[in-house]
Amino acid sequence: MSVINDVPEGLALQNYELKRSITWKDAFWVASGVPALVLFSIGGIAALVGSPSWVCWTLSVIFGFFQAFVYAEIAGLFPGKSGGASVYGAAAWVRYSKIIAPLSLWSNWLAWTPVLTVGSSVAASYILANMFPSTASIMTAKLTILDLGMLKEGLEVRINAVSVVATILLLGTFAIQHRGILGTAKVQTIIGLVALTPLLLIGVVPFLTGDVVSSHFTPFVPLSGAWDKAGWTLFLGGIYLAAWSSYAFETAVCYTREFRNPETDTFKAIFWSGVLCLVAFTFVPMAFQGYLGQEGMTAPGIVDGSGVAAVMATMAGGSGVIGNIIIVMLVLALLLGVSTSMAGSSRTLYQGSIDGWLPRYLSKVNKHGAPTRAMWTDLGFNVVLLTLSDSLFVLAVSNICYLVFIFLNLQSGWIHRIDNAHIKRPYRCPNWIMAIGATLGFVNAFLLGAGANVWGAGTLVTGSVALALILPVFWYRHYFVDNGVFPAEMLKDLHTADGLLSAPKAGWLPFGALGLGLVLVFGTNVYFHGSLW
Repeated sequence: MSVINDVPEGLALQNYELKRSITWKDAFWVASGVPALVLFSIGGIAALVGSPSWVCWTLSVIFGFFQAFVYAEIAGLFPGKSGGASVYGAAAWVRYSKIIAPLSLWSNWLAWTPVLTVGSSVAASYILANMFPSTASIMTAKLTILDLGMLKEGLEVRINAVSVVATILLLGTFAIQHRGILGTAKVQTIIGLVALTPLLLIGVVPFLTGDVVSSHFTPFVPLSGAWDKAGWTLFLGGIYLAAWSSYAFETAVCYTREFRNPETDTFKAIFWSGVLCLVAFTFVPMAFQGYLGQEGMTAPGIVDGSGVAAVMATMAGGSGVIGNIIIVMLVLALLLGVSTSMAGSSRTLYQGSIDGWLPRYLSKVNKHGAPTRAMWTDLGFNVVLLTLSDSLFVLAVSNICYLVFIFLNLQSGWIHRIDNAHIKRPYRCPNWIMAIGATLGFVNAFLLGAGANVWGAGTLVTGSVALALILPVFWYRHYFVDNGVFPAEMLKDLHTADGLLSAPKAGWLPFGALGLGLVLVFGTNVYFHGSLW
């Protein structure tokens, strides 16, 4: 494969490409940052839903585990592509629509890249809260640039200590990623062994010490006080936001192009990453709920996330120096998640550029096989997001994009079965799991409609606008730069004849699935929130 480089004529510059240098174990450790994502919103979901919040996490990670088997199958069809499940899903939709296909990839990137913002922000708040009292001027000072209250009350563009420290943390993560996927995996293995320890302790120790109080799980009703329409709205909003974290181990298939043996490594990577996340996203929220109780979960430091690390250090039995060590380990866990996101989302941009969906400049990699231009794009975009005052709103908008990607990808599983039935699959998920996956696509559409606006009245419309931005981006690349013809690399692994896509075989079914998905999103939004937006 020759990677596209925009180099002026006469300037000698070596072309580089992604390297097959890792095994499924390396991908597992790169993806091991995903359990740390529970720290991003565990406080916000607990404060929103109340005592049933742990169930939101358990249901969500079970959904994600079943979905992963669909991704494992479609990833095996494309051993020559990087970028993860969205790239493989886009390959199913391209026969039916030139717009839907890039939407799959774009929505995945918009979902993944804010991990850099939210993760570094939470890590920065942990660091600052451990160093300064909440009343210190460094904790309260800010420079307000723009009021965005029309999107959500209190939302603004500002620069403060958290955004500055978070930017420094992102630059450090970038330096690690610059060394390529093998170097990243080695660093992630070391950090992962250290950083996952407190999370596992938090999920186990309180049960052994008796600090999980059974009364903290009752009454089993949302904060609204009953399982009425308002209560179900809160509960569904909790599951909606939990999906952004608990589904995320699908990033393990982002590295198919870099596996030494993609036919076997792909399934092993996503399966064992899924097992790790099943444990983490089930026991950590349950222990958190059982330890804090209703009153503790609604404390300001839990709602905004800044006090979560201190509470978790106490849960793991740490105080004083030991408590500080646990907080440092939790910061490392968050940075592990940031590194995981940067590795996966930058490769999504890279493959999107190679395949003709996104601008050409993103297809450049360095001598270590790292997609540096995509990484710089990720970094710059998130430095801007770091100036927003509400990271939970950023997460909620990002999750709209994520669930759109999830829907499209789960439907792509059966579309590939119809259009590419003759192609050998290194892993073929059981038919009943494929059916569950397709059904879960519609469940996620339901959650999107019911849950998005729980996190702010402008959440759904903001996410819809963000999704629509792919239209001018793709139009320019495809029709202006490429003259309406896809690059040869896009067709790679699509099993084409004479470089031409075969005719679609699924007929109206993909469009029927899209129509039903849209009805579920906007119908449930009207039912639970009273208006289209």
